Amino acid sequence: MSGTGVPPVNHRQDALALPMNEDEPKLPADETEPSSTALGAPLSLSVVAPLSDDVLHTPPEVAVAEGDVRLTAEDDFVSGTSLWKDARRRLLKNKLAVFGLIVVSIVTVASIVGPFVLKLITGMTPDYIPGDAALIRSFPPFTAPDGSFSWTHPMGTDRQGRDMLARVLQGGQISLMVGVIATLMSLVIGVSYGAIAGYLGGRVDNLMMRLVDVLYAIPYIILVIVLLAMFKDQTPRGQLILLFIALGSVSWLTMARIVRGQVLSLKHQEFVLAARATGVSTPRIIFRHIVPNTLGPVIVYATLTIPSVMLAEAFLSFLGFGVQPPLASWGSLVTDGVQNIGIFPWQLIFPGLTMALTLFSLNFLGDGLRDALDPRMRKF
Repeated sequence: MSGTGVPPVNHRQDALALPMNEDEPKLPADETEPSSTALGAPLSLSVVAPLSDDVLHTPPEVAVAEGDVRLTAEDDFVSGTSLWKDARRRLLKNKLAVFGLIVVSIVTVASIVGPFVLKLITGMTPDYIPGDAALIRSFPPFTAPDGSFSWTHPMGTDRQGRDMLARVLQGGQISLMVGVIATLMSLVIGVSYGAIAGYLGGRVDNLMMRLVDVLYAIPYIILVIVLLAMFKDQTPRGQLILLFIALGSVSWLTMARIVRGQVLSLKHQEFVLAARATGVSTPRIIFRHIVPNTLGPVIVYATLTIPSVMLAEAFLSFLGFGVQPPLASWGSLVTDGVQNIGIFPWQLIFPGLTMALTLFSLNFLGDGLRDALDPRMRKF
């Protein structure tokens, strides 16, 4: 109490709790001003949430006052997600990627199962040559030897009377096999090479990547032709195995660079440092902890490598270094069709269209996977 008998004024309390005149009319609840925090600062409209349950309440981490923190219902929760779930969702939204996936799946299943089904139904095999000399000629699609309509050869026949549908399906087996096996070889070599170079760093990295630069300076197709010419095999299957090895052994260079860049950005992360601190060996760190985290770019590039390898095989078959008879690939069938394009155009049209459609679909699928697995495309 002061000497005047007037109690001291608490300005902070008066500032927080102002007296209200009971005679003043009260405004409706939806016309009141925004409430204030404990410090007297008015809340922004983006923070203050109405009391209705149909609007998202202010989360605790952005609330500025205790009254702004409101609990949601027990059933309201946010389901967890991952990169692979987001990637699958974005991939399915990409119409071209879905189209490519469907086409590649149909072509793959038809190439694997089709020859067996065709043999059971019609008795035709890719290498079947009719015994009648009058049938050893090229017939147009859906045409019988007497010129009438027939379902026996929906894609016609080649110059030796062999069914083009059976040969296109066999060509799909060989072309897809070349693309997949050569790509797997390039993955094994490129991922291992790039991961080791990126993790070890220093002089080892410089030496290993200078070797990649030297190989890059040599034309890609020249290397394949030299390898096939040096180790040429007399049997068709032996030549096919050499083709796998030759294409796979020179298509890993870009993969090594991609993986090296990913490893350089990952090797200083906390999980790698924790693995080192616990005494994990260097090979285990590289192939158990780091390489699995590079699968996104690896899968994308592998999908884009398959069509490029298939195109290289077709070019080699056109030059005579690819698949040898009696085996046939799409490239060798196109080569035979080019020689007779003026007389028998169906020998070029059907294998060419099938190959082009498959290559386009693989590229669409690869582009879709690249967009789906790109973390910058994620929406939070």
